[in-house]
Amino acid sequence: MTFDRRIFNFAAGPATLPEEVLKQAADEMLNCHGLGTSVMEISHRSKEFMEVYEKVIQDLRTLMNIPDSYEILLLQGGGLGQNAAIPMNLMPLAKNGPKADYIVTGVWSEKSFQEAQKYGTANLVASSAVEKFNTIPARNTWKLSSDAAYVLYCANETIGGVEFPDVPEVGDVPLVADISSNILSKEMDVNRCAVWFGGVQKNIGPSGVTIVIVRKDLIGHSMDITPLIWDWAVQANTQSMINTPPTFSIYMAGLGFKWLLGQGGVKVIEKRNQEKADLLYNFLDQSSLYENRVTKEYRSRMNVTFFLKDESLLNAEFLTQSNAAGLVGLRGHKAAGGMRASIYNAMSIEGVQALVEFMRDFERRA
Repeated sequence: MTFDRRIFNFAAGPATLPEEVLKQAADEMLNCHGLGTSVMEISHRSKEFMEVYEKVIQDLRTLMNIPDSYEILLLQGGGLGQNAAIPMNLMPLAKNGPKADYIVTGVWSEKSFQEAQKYGTANLVASSAVEKFNTIPARNTWKLSSDAAYVLYCANETIGGVEFPDVPEVGDVPLVADISSNILSKEMDVNRCAVWFGGVQKNIGPSGVTIVIVRKDLIGHSMDITPLIWDWAVQANTQSMINTPPTFSIYMAGLGFKWLLGQGGVKVIEKRNQEKADLLYNFLDQSSLYENRVTKEYRSRMNVTFFLKDESLLNAEFLTQSNAAGLVGLRGHKAAGGMRASIYNAMSIEGVQALVEFMRDFERRA
């Protein structure tokens, strides 16, 4: 299937990017900043690239209001890489041997929990697996440890469409937040967590960069087995350049930050994201064909999951027709089934309106 126009891309990641970001990257592909070459072809240690790198760090600090007490690392390996790096860097801080607490509310926090078990004791604080990851366990049911090095949770579960409405309260224990799929989608008080981490391929730019925002006093305690590439102290001391960084992805993230600042910043984009989510959820709630199964107070504003009432008969036709209409990437993850519309920062309100109109028409005909 071919198109002579831009489609509305609802894929979960890599995800849609702002058109003006893509146009600027295209304009600078052969001659970036008057260098006569692309940013992909210059040394990562050159003055020109370091200016790009430092601007990226500065703009991210501005967008998230990150204080100087936090280090910003631009790494490779994705969230799965940090699932290993986090226990290797933080578990030694536990009082009675390597130990950490995990809140499991979906596939991604489950992966974090499983990986941590290789490096010490991973305590399952709470899990919504019995509820098929359609909710978040009540706070009064959590079984937090008294001697854990940290508590980890996933702020937004991309696959199940479950999102914490706010940062959970866990006392004095350092809190670690996986924000891979809702970073920069809403205002977040950085001081509420000791570590924030996530890939850029959903709300910022193309895949290749993993952002780690870590409180500086937590750096320098890694296990002896920690590879150099995952040692936060090594990375912090080398400006995330212990090896060649993903220069093009860093450059593209910078264009994404510039675009977001031009939109008015995170406060403005949060309001827009809420409007998009409300539009889609309000339609789902009044529909007789579609349903969202997530507890209302925990519905994701980034990943809207829904199911057709008769999936065996209608799923394939829904996907065929939506793709033909230029509404792509709606198939749900294989772990959850159904459909999923990812409406990240770069998805326009017009895209969500087009999806709702298609779904309404499909329901009428079905």
